Amino acid sequence: MAASDPIYLDYNATSPVAPEVAEAMIPALRDLWGNPSSPHVYGRRARAAVETARQQVAALLGCEPDEVIFTGGGTEADNAAIIGVAEAVVDRGRHLVISAVEHSAVEESSRYLERRGWKVTRVGVDRNGRVATGEVEAALRADTALISIIHAQNETGVLQPIAEIGRLARSRGIVLHSDTAQSTGKMAFTAAALHADLLTVAGHKLYAPKGVGALFLRRGTPFAGFMRGAGHESGRRAGTENVPAIVGLGAACALASRELPQRARHLLQVRTRLEDELRRRLPDLVIHGAEVERLPNTISVAFPGTIARDVADRAEGLAVAAGAACHSDKPHVSSVLTAMGIADALALATLRLSVGSPTTLDDADRAAAILARTVGAAREQ
Repeated sequence: MAASDPIYLDYNATSPVAPEVAEAMIPALRDLWGNPSSPHVYGRRARAAVETARQQVAALLGCEPDEVIFTGGGTEADNAAIIGVAEAVVDRGRHLVISAVEHSAVEESSRYLERRGWKVTRVGVDRNGRVATGEVEAALRADTALISIIHAQNETGVLQPIAEIGRLARSRGIVLHSDTAQSTGKMAFTAAALHADLLTVAGHKLYAPKGVGALFLRRGTPFAGFMRGAGHESGRRAGTENVPAIVGLGAACALASRELPQRARHLLQVRTRLEDELRRRLPDLVIHGAEVERLPNTISVAFPGTIARDVADRAEGLAVAAGAACHSDKPHVSSVLTAMGIADALALATLRLSVGSPTTLDDADRAAAILARTVGAAREQ
């Protein structure tokens, strides 16, 4: 980003490709053009790069390399997890439990199953946007075959008790999937610690390119696949592997593994500075989920008496969004905030601010000043 560019506070929508990632991808683009399934030297070179990336992803997630499936992104990984497991466990039952604050990829996959005879229970959240493990347990039935609960909510950053839910699911023999697209690379966790059977990773949320992701699939988890075709990815995801993008994802995961402790500290420091400066300048603001654990980089903040979309559009020198990028076409009431019991007027006044590794304390100070001026002008109209 150039010095003259707006301050970017939308890292939950996407992140820039890290220089280390771009450098790793250049040789792959130039030299690794062989088909990884081909037996000759060109194919073997590409295959070796894919397997190195698989090891890098596995190291970040704390799993075995053969438990990593490369996908075309987080949305595909969510679809594969929900639909691929559902088709494999249908003999156990046709009941799925999700939360009311899932990413649209999980919600729409669940609706797809509903149209095919599945029953879906959507567990509510409290006023901080957090799911209660007891509510999940109360939703379970004899025919519950799958649970999918997001790890870190993409709009609010609120963390869900996945480890507790995972222990519950494991004790009942129920498969658990969690969308960790927002938390991967921002905070430390392992698949084993979460007691999860499947985890979603989206490359472009952790400084890798768009169009690549991964699905952690614990050994022994029933899975029918999702993409139909040849036997790529050990028969679990058809389609010739996107070698340069996969190399980029591996490099991004390796970078996260090296930087994670200091990265998380930096994100929290900058987020705290931004929150403190906003509170000092605008004492009546409301931060959603402030009473519970959140991602270290995310603030869901409401400025009463404004329309957040207008504030975002008028905040010259800032790149911010009124909500998730996949729902930013026009002002609307966020279903996530509605599930938290937030009044419509306050929901419409809510911006999502998300910082990244490149964000500085000076950026936080300047962003708070810009937002305060913009909000003040909006209230005077």
